[in-house]
Amino acid sequence: MTGPSAERKSPSLLERAADHFDLAAALQSVTPHAVVPGAGAAPAPAESDAAADPLPEPAVAKATPPAPHIDGPAPLQSAEALTPPVPVWSGMRHAIDRDRLEALGIILPDGEITGTGEEFRIVKRRVLAAAFDSETGATKGRGNFVLVNSAHPGEGKTWCAINLAMSLAAEQDMDVLLVDADFGKPELCELLGLPEGPGFMDALVDPQMPIGQSILRTDVPSLSVLPAGRHVRNDTEFLASGRTRQVMDRLVADNARRIVIFDSPPALAASLASELARHVGQTVMVVRADRTSEAALRDAVNLIGQCPLIRLLLNGVKFSSSGRQFGTYYGKAAS
Repeated sequence: MTGPSAERKSPSLLERAADHFDLAAALQSVTPHAVVPGAGAAPAPAESDAAADPLPEPAVAKATPPAPHIDGPAPLQSAEALTPPVPVWSGMRHAIDRDRLEALGIILPDGEITGTGEEFRIVKRRVLAAAFDSETGATKGRGNFVLVNSAHPGEGKTWCAINLAMSLAAEQDMDVLLVDADFGKPELCELLGLPEGPGFMDALVDPQMPIGQSILRTDVPSLSVLPAGRHVRNDTEFLASGRTRQVMDRLVADNARRIVIFDSPPALAASLASELARHVGQTVMVVRADRTSEAALRDAVNLIGQCPLIRLLLNGVKFSSSGRQFGTYYGKAAS
C-alpha cells in the first residue's frame, strides 16, 4: 500500500482476495480455483489494495462461569484471582511520531484523506460488523478481539495493524487498544515513537501486575498501546495458559465499545499466533500479492484455524481491473 507508485493506478483496497485464493477451500483441503505463485522479496509495506472475503462464521462458544462455593473450607486463591481488574486508564498522554508515520505511509490522525485511508475505511467496516451488533451495539462473542497476522515476515502485517488501529480510532464512539504481541521482535512502540516498558507478557508472567498501568495513552484520544513487555524464552507456554483469556478480558472490562487489535508474529515463523487465535473472535490475514504462496497460505490458515472468522487482506496489488482510485475524489482541499 505504500512505496513507489506503479505505472497503473493503485486498485481498490477490496480487490477480492477470492480472485487469488479460495480460503474456504483451503480450510477444507480442496484445491482452490486460482493460485498466486510466491515471488522474490519485495519492500513491505507495498502499495496495495486489500480484500476481505469472510468465511461462514461458526458459533462462538461462551465460557460457563464456575458455580459459587457454598460449603466446606474456602478454596485456595488462584493466581488469576490475584490480578486486579483494569481501571479506567489514566496517566500522561504520549505524542505519536507523526513524521515517522508519514514516512511509512501510515494514516495520520486528523490528516488529509488519502487512498490508504479510504481503503482502511472499508476494511474497518468489515471488522466492526463482525465485532458489534448493528442494532444493540453489543459485542458478538469475542469479535472485538482482532488478530492481525501473516504467513511470513515482510508481508506488511504490522503496517496493516497500525493503519487499521488508526482508522478505527477515528470512529466517534470507539476506544481502540493496539497490542504488541510479537514478543520476539516487538516494534510497535518504536514505529509510533512511544516509550518501551512493561506490557502484555509481564501481565501473563506476574499474576499480581495491574496490566492497566502498562497501557500507554496517546495523543490520539481514542487510541492506546500496550507494549509487548519482557522477553522470555517460554513465551508460547505462557500464552497457552488459562491466564491469557482472563488477562485479555480485563482489557475490555471497563468499556464495552473497546476493540483490541493484536499484532502477532507471522503464523509460519512462531507458534504464538496459533495460541492467540484461540482467544480472538476474528483474524485479518495479510496476504502479499505475488509473494505469499498458496502453500504458505494453506499452512498459516490451518495453524490459526481455531479462530472462528478468518478474512484475507490482500496487500501489494499493483493493478485494479475496476479502476478504483481511492483518495483522488476529495482532493487536497478536503478537511
